[in-house]
Amino acid sequence: MNNLHQLKLEICDIGRRIYNKGFAAGNDGNISYRLGTNEVLCTPTMFSKGFLKPDDLCIVDMEGNQKSGRRKRTSEVLLHLAIMKKRPDVKSVVHCHPPHATAFAVAREPIPQCVLPEVEVFLGDVPITKYETPGGQKFADTILPFVEKSNVIILANHGTVSFGETVERAYWWTEILDAYCRILMLAKDLGKINYFTEAKERELLDLKTKWGFKDARLEPGMENCDICANDVFRDSWTDSGVQRRAFEPPPVMRPSGQSAPAPQAATTVDQEALIQTITDRVMAALNGK
Repeated sequence: MNNLHQLKLEICDIGRRIYNKGFAAGNDGNISYRLGTNEVLCTPTMFSKGFLKPDDLCIVDMEGNQKSGRRKRTSEVLLHLAIMKKRPDVKSVVHCHPPHATAFAVAREPIPQCVLPEVEVFLGDVPITKYETPGGQKFADTILPFVEKSNVIILANHGTVSFGETVERAYWWTEILDAYCRILMLAKDLGKINYFTEAKERELLDLKTKWGFKDARLEPGMENCDICANDVFRDSWTDSGVQRRAFEPPPVMRPSGQSAPAPQAATTVDQEALIQTITDRVMAALNGK
């Protein structure tokens, strides 16, 4: 087991970073670390993550029962435990409300792919859960369809949860995601976002594999997916209320790497003819013809 006091200090440090980044207003957010097969260290409820001290932290079992700590454990610990039960490799979970990523959670807008190399390597396709009231088991279970295929998940109308082998690594994914969401918003304000090609995306996925990272787009059954079009989690969109509204999908790439030609817009003459046809029909209806 790692030194317990050192782990507590690491959680307090991440809590301060979350608070100082504006990822957790008031007493928002929670952090956990798996100590052993049936013990999890976690932050307390109703306490600002920016001002945690080691003796504020609690220990719970894998069912959420508090075993020690002078403060009451976080009300959302079941979310952390659901992830740890599904992913034995996960040691730490970080949940907070980073504003740019949470904007996507509220809009239920899928995160575009094939835009930033670092995001493709470190995150991949980012899922959005369906909404459930926070705190209960039904809320915790919303992550189950996604937790084995991603290390960061957007919680609909709520925030994010990310996880990894250390507290630091679990936090990283949230910070990368929020920075990316902010960049997407800024780029859209400038007019549009540009995608790189599927061929360039596959170069990044090759690097990702070489560096020891997994990606759901490379798993069996995904051989024919559109690798830049959020295909990994698309089947969940109807249930989650996810729909692409703010960002156009990437162009479908031909094998040569050239994008398929966009449909031609109607000419001015076509538009005028259509307007005249509609006008004639309205006038005929008004005249009783």
